[in-house]
Amino acid sequence: MRGFGIASAAAALMATTSLFVSQAAVQNDVDPIVIKDSKFFYKSDGIQLGIAYQQDYQGGGNSSSSRSDNQYTDPLQIDNLKRDIPYLKQLMTNTIRVYAVDPDMDHQEAMSMLADAGITPARNDRLYARYTAVIDEMSKYSNTLGYFAGNEVSNQPNNTDASAFVKAAVRDSKAYIKKQGYRDIGVGYATNDGADTRENMANYFNCGEPENAVDFWSYNIYSWCGDSSFTESGYDVRTEEFSNYTVPVFFAEYGCNNEVTPRTFTDTPVLYGDKMNDVWSGGTVYMYFQEDNDYGLVRVDGNDVKPNQDFSNLASQFSKVSVTGTQMSAYNPTASPAECPEVSTSSWAAKATLPPTPNQELCSCMYNSLKCVVSSDVDQDNYGDLFSTVCGLGDGSQCDGINANATTGEYGAYSMCNSTEQMAFVLNQYYQAQDSSNKAVNGAGAASSETGGSGSNANSSGSFGGSSGAMTAIPSVEFGILPVAFMATVAAVSGFGMLLL
Repeated sequence: MRGFGIASAAAALMATTSLFVSQAAVQNDVDPIVIKDSKFFYKSDGIQLGIAYQQDYQGGGNSSSSRSDNQYTDPLQIDNLKRDIPYLKQLMTNTIRVYAVDPDMDHQEAMSMLADAGITPARNDRLYARYTAVIDEMSKYSNTLGYFAGNEVSNQPNNTDASAFVKAAVRDSKAYIKKQGYRDIGVGYATNDGADTRENMANYFNCGEPENAVDFWSYNIYSWCGDSSFTESGYDVRTEEFSNYTVPVFFAEYGCNNEVTPRTFTDTPVLYGDKMNDVWSGGTVYMYFQEDNDYGLVRVDGNDVKPNQDFSNLASQFSKVSVTGTQMSAYNPTASPAECPEVSTSSWAAKATLPPTPNQELCSCMYNSLKCVVSSDVDQDNYGDLFSTVCGLGDGSQCDGINANATTGEYGAYSMCNSTEQMAFVLNQYYQAQDSSNKAVNGAGAASSETGGSGSNANSSGSFGGSSGAMTAIPSVEFGILPVAFMATVAAVSGFGMLLL
């Protein structure tokens, strides 16, 4: 299971960027998927299988998110798809999950190929500067199903404060999609199956105002191995837990990962059977490519594809699936959103109050108003040490304006600015506290320089931040998105309706 850490999450939210909006359109549109309460439906006819598809990108366990943008290869490339689509069709696939794409690439031909084959992609990006670019690029295609705002960010009680930042990313993604006038495309989250966090996680992302909550919820679950059962695997308990959830739920990753090989996938007919089909919208098998983690369905060598025993076993189990869909017109659920979990020192650390939305105008105005900023000669890799030094001086109040505390729900007005803007803010605060002494700031280990700023408090941006960075008003929504994962949908294949797998 792919994860990314709180440091990456916070850094992503702090970053700001300008937007580039493309108006290109895909030529061969397919029937888009819409969400009604806890179900996915095709828009035109109201009818309600899948593979994780990304090479050289490890999953099946928690990982850090330190990889840089150029350390992955966009899997949605024409030659790759020509090679792999025939095998995906053998598995009756109509959804793929893609974890990272290059938003600067043109995906029109790739998405058209997937649409023609009846397949759905998904992927995720790390940097804020790419989040809106991913949405701009993929919203052009009618077979884009949705975006993941994060994957296993909070996976144990002591890092659940990170969920406030991810939920803010959900809010900001949805607001950006609406602001740009794109069709309604869901924004959700993929969580791990952790006994200590799963109930609070599901409730937290579902509670509160609809514009802040997820549009779908997905589960990375590996509890069914070999000849397990509906009850032995815990699938029965998970199904009961989500029986009244108000948005679609599905398995974002599934398939045994405890070194039982070959994997039999005997849970697949159950997932699509009477015991689970009313609650779950299918699942995505982990994974297509054979990697070092040994969870692949095929081995790829150049243009040669060799299916392994897992592939045959999965195809056999898919052949047993017979899905009965639900007509959208006949679907009228009565469930209500969950209550937000209470903050607890032992189990939950995120208050319902969310961080402010990144506001480039505010941050730029603040930065341009400063008398003292960090020198461009200071390496950004050293910012962490510099923050620790400056924020440890005196009573530390110089850093109040950039602090973010998800547990108390308190966020400085500039807590969503990028690290350079924040570094400049705290240096300027300390500089002013020391009677504008360059010696004092340089003594803190930072080269500083005069900017010629007017010393204003960024009030031209709406009086959001005072001179200390205290929040004096809530910034209006502009944009700001955590690592986004993307999902695309396409027409059904082999007579199956659209199922997230």
